[in-house]
Amino acid sequence: MAQLPSLGRFPYSGIRTRPVFEWPNGTRLAVHVAINLEHFIFGEGGVDLDRVTPAPNHRSYLWRDYGNRVGVWRLLDLFDEFGIPIGAITNSSIYEHCPETVAAFRERGDEIIAHGATNSKKPAEMDEDEETEMVRAVTATIAKHEGAPPAGWLTPYLTPSEITPDILKEAGYRYILDWGICDDQPFWTRTRSGPLLAVPYPLELNDQPAIVFRRDTASQFCDMIIDHFDEHLHAATRYPAVCSISLHHFIMGQPFRLRHLRRALQHIVERRDDIWLTTPGEIARHYASLPEDRQVHA
Repeated sequence: MAQLPSLGRFPYSGIRTRPVFEWPNGTRLAVHVAINLEHFIFGEGGVDLDRVTPAPNHRSYLWRDYGNRVGVWRLLDLFDEFGIPIGAITNSSIYEHCPETVAAFRERGDEIIAHGATNSKKPAEMDEDEETEMVRAVTATIAKHEGAPPAGWLTPYLTPSEITPDILKEAGYRYILDWGICDDQPFWTRTRSGPLLAVPYPLELNDQPAIVFRRDTASQFCDMIIDHFDEHLHAATRYPAVCSISLHHFIMGQPFRLRHLRRALQHIVERRDDIWLTTPGEIARHYASLPEDRQVHA
């Protein structure tokens, strides 16, 4: 039988046969909470909450912008309350649309992670020149405002092209979240210009697919966070891991959902001494510093 087509960027690796390693302070479970700071082109692109609506689709544009106007601030209050570091996955158009939101994460010392220019544009639909220019412009915008280029990248809507990793590596990125949905540990991947680290990022423990598409309630989603965390912590002595949680400010920033998120985050911070509560960039840095024989290589 002919070999099936494959992504071809990294080989299979079963977690049971991998080397054991530790996170800082002898912990075995790293936890990162990511918030997606997104801005959309009016009349173009974006997910609908409950039904498909024709352009210009005022209702969905305004629902999503609730996150920038209100939801993000409610979430920031919650993150401050629990002292949780955040990976702020940021469309570069946020710097023009509502710069005070990303400034608030900067002031907290959070990590700013590149997330394309806008979630209305998918790299999978771009040619190489267009995508390369988009990555260049996004990187330059973040570097201008943050004083340094971003280390990490998440492609809008998780829609990378065939060459997105190559473009990112050549633009100086150190890690990518797109491929992290297939693992609970970081691992090295191949690009045409050398290795690029994949850091875990959730597709399941992600409020958009859970609440918008699967129709899970806020209570169900936050029960999932607690169960996911507890099982990770139970298994961490055998399988060092990353427990990642993805939030969107226009979804979990709604007060009736925030009430449940408070319950889930409270549960996590009560075990703060048993985990490493951190950001994707710190996870990438620590993993890359481990001895070579403790890492998973492409």
